[in-house]
Amino acid sequence: MSSHPRPALAVIGGSGFYDFFDDAATEVAVDTPYGEPSAPIAIGEVEGRAVAFVPRHGKQHEYAPHTLPYRANMWALRSLGVRRVLAPCAVGSLRGDWGPGTVAVPDQLVDRTSGRPQTYFDGGGVHVSFADPYCDELRSAVVKSEVPELPLKAGGAMVVIQGPRFSTRAESRWFAGQGWDLVNMTGYPESVLARELEMCYAAVALVTDLDAGLEEGDGVHAVDVFAEFERNLEPFKELIRRSVAAVAGEDTCERCTVHTGVSLPFELP
Repeated sequence: MSSHPRPALAVIGGSGFYDFFDDAATEVAVDTPYGEPSAPIAIGEVEGRAVAFVPRHGKQHEYAPHTLPYRANMWALRSLGVRRVLAPCAVGSLRGDWGPGTVAVPDQLVDRTSGRPQTYFDGGGVHVSFADPYCDELRSAVVKSEVPELPLKAGGAMVVIQGPRFSTRAESRWFAGQGWDLVNMTGYPESVLARELEMCYAAVALVTDLDAGLEEGDGVHAVDVFAEFERNLEPFKELIRRSVAAVAGEDTCERCTVHTGVSLPFELP
């Protein structure tokens, strides 16, 4: 019998967000058909709720965006009972009015990655709906949990690039010219894998820099990105804690439930 509570909600920590719980947490090693997750899953309590936490890049930032074990991470969370996922991440801004320290809760996603395993359905003719990649219920919980230190923007399109390099100026201007608002390296395939496993999912994006096409100078540097994230880390964590408390219910919402019209080739964990 399991010695840890069964968490219905999870937080996936992005770059610089390697721990979450103030009090002691239980670490659970989870074996998946896709290998080990980025780190053992920590299970603790936030605002009276059992919450699972995994640092997306590992405890010591061992994984680059294109090498992350996305499928293992999401499978491990689902197998522990998770049905709703808040996904904090660092992003560059493609808008001059969304500067560093802004938090955006995007409602759309553009995939510009390549070569990443992005599905659990390697057979069986399964096609999931992904027109609206983020859960409205989770997004609403985050938006109403705003903290004074971090201006919050509801909505926006996030383009996910392959990485690990940052964009060229021409690429950045192209992205902005398409009407996209944010640029990130890890939001895909994490989001679609959550949908395939019937977990609600919402990205919570902390702007750390203006992307290369929006400003002069030397462009984006990783050291500056990490420094900006660290500067805002505590209020950002407080926003996530408040969001955890604001999430209503513990089951997958109707929109995030897969309706494929065919039998799934495996049983969901």
